[in-house]
Amino acid sequence: MTTYANDVEAVKAFNTKYNQLTTEIGKVIYGQEHIVKDVIISIFSGGHCLLVGVPGLAKTLLVNTIAQTLGLKFNRIQFTPDLMPSDIIGSEILDENRSFKFIQGPIFSNVILADEINRTPPKTQAALLEAMQEKQITAGGKLYKLDNPFFVIATQNPIEQEGTYPLPEAQLDRFMFSLYLDYPTLQDELKIAKNTTQNTTVELQHVLTSAEIIEFQELVRRVPVTDNVLEYAVTLVNKTRPNGDLAPTFIKDYISWGAGPRASQYLILGAKCHAVLNGKYSPDIEDVKAVAINVLRHRMVKNYKAEADGLSIESIVKQLL
Repeated sequence: MTTYANDVEAVKAFNTKYNQLTTEIGKVIYGQEHIVKDVIISIFSGGHCLLVGVPGLAKTLLVNTIAQTLGLKFNRIQFTPDLMPSDIIGSEILDENRSFKFIQGPIFSNVILADEINRTPPKTQAALLEAMQEKQITAGGKLYKLDNPFFVIATQNPIEQEGTYPLPEAQLDRFMFSLYLDYPTLQDELKIAKNTTQNTTVELQHVLTSAEIIEFQELVRRVPVTDNVLEYAVTLVNKTRPNGDLAPTFIKDYISWGAGPRASQYLILGAKCHAVLNGKYSPDIEDVKAVAINVLRHRMVKNYKAEADGLSIESIVKQLL
């Protein structure tokens, strides 16, 4: 672990490492710079990420590439209708001495890719709840700590809804960010078509160690926040609640359920990390706004009136901002 003279030096080092990280990831992932930045923000804020996008947008490749450049253990879990909780957390077996032995499941890793998380029933989805919040799992009455750092990056397909199980609100709330991947631009798609249809291999360098990641996560938490920024973030979350005193008329009209206190926590943490990656030593209101849509889009439930008027959660959040 590197010891920096002070937090100012640590912020500079973090920015240098971030630039190296994006350069390495850019060798494999073309375009999607804002998605890469948002995933990195969630990782260094100690949060989890939900990636929503149609098939073929390199969601799995993105997660795998980030895990490689961070030098972390990576496991992919393909969520299917017949997946059981024990397939994720592990199970107890009888060994040759006729005593029970716990065999660890794929959850015991640093980066977990929960691929197509909405294809598995709620019982199996719930196996992730304790791991995502407490960074531990309980099996056979025993507590097992998970590796540190630990993040879950889940993917979801927004168009094929047949045979899927919507994520319950409690599960969605565990994700710091919900990110929407769009199609690449024409120029980026030309690069993808050119560079992925040749017989070339890309060697990725490890940019950070586990210890450095934990150190930078602690740095993000130490970043000071002024009272007016704190108040802005918490007030913003309060305004999303249709039954609250602060809710504007359009929220009361279009939203049936608003964001909980975890949204306030993630707004502040996300703003801190966003500020640091932009070379600032304290976040301002613009940093809160920069992460607001990603934090709020999966924590607000719109009603039938919003559906009828063709309003998206994103447009409602933008109006709120």
